[in-house]
Amino acid sequence: MSVQSGPTPNLSAPTCIEICAGAGGQALGLERAGFEHGALVEIDADAVRTLRSNRPHWRVLQADVRDLPASDLTSGKQEIDLLAAGVPCPPFSLAGKQLGGGDERDLFPRALDLVEAIQPRAVMIENVKGIMQAKFDSYRAAVLERLEGLGYEVTWRLLRSCDYGVSQLRPRAVLVALHRQTFAHFAWPTATACPVTAPPVGEVLYESMASRGWDLARQWADGAMRIAPTLCGGSRKHGGADLGPSRARQAWAALGVNGSSVADAPPLPGTPLPVRLTVPQMALLQGFPADWRFSGGKTSAYRQVGNAFPPPVAEAVGRSIASALDHPARVSATA
Repeated sequence: MSVQSGPTPNLSAPTCIEICAGAGGQALGLERAGFEHGALVEIDADAVRTLRSNRPHWRVLQADVRDLPASDLTSGKQEIDLLAAGVPCPPFSLAGKQLGGGDERDLFPRALDLVEAIQPRAVMIENVKGIMQAKFDSYRAAVLERLEGLGYEVTWRLLRSCDYGVSQLRPRAVLVALHRQTFAHFAWPTATACPVTAPPVGEVLYESMASRGWDLARQWADGAMRIAPTLCGGSRKHGGADLGPSRARQAWAALGVNGSSVADAPPLPGTPLPVRLTVPQMALLQGFPADWRFSGGKTSAYRQVGNAFPPPVAEAVGRSIASALDHPARVSATA
């Protein structure tokens, strides 16, 4: 296991540790929400390089979280404000076999073990919308029971990324748990946009599409004035550098995008329609900043982008959690 150390943390900020951090979508959103990252755990070497290259001051641990003691995450800290996780989606994905707890990639149990060991003040876990299906009612009930037994109250909601300014529908199932004394102060974030007002694909990507003088950039952008279908990164076992199954590719085709493969660079003059997207362009559609760089080959980088939790959504939920955690302090200070 390799660890990257950073500068002295901001002791006034709420502390956060995150497992299954991926390329940093959730971590970036929580950073914007005011959280100080104590540690981020990720097993994929390319994603670890992505995290370290974009945020050298983050403490990133490359490890299988199933083999990582809780003490390695907390580094001796007495209290952790938030444990966040983007546990693998394939066990619940509509595109997979939906084996749930029978899938070897299911890391919900490990996340709950860490909650029990660390006792953070709050928990935030995101996953695909498939976990909200009726077939997983008993699974969700077991998660709820475990957290309630540890002293938390729990809420689970399906959030649409387009409601928070992301240019794709991208529904995500988000679990939030807080100790009972602070749960009453939590409220889900108010939507800041909707599919009608969220920035359309053409608006988000026009500058990039025109960056090498593509003569059809304006025409393409004007014809892509809708939000995108949900990006799908696939898993290490399945999924390559393409924009998903045939149904998704048809939706992309309606936006003037060839979803059969991923481009290495924005189009040059003379490139015909439909056009292919690059990894950085898809990152923009996920809500990443333009200067966020992804390590590894094209397939690996695309998988990191496609599997990310959009930073704007993580930020919105993170701010709501931070507000709930801060409430007792504000009450005490004014009492």
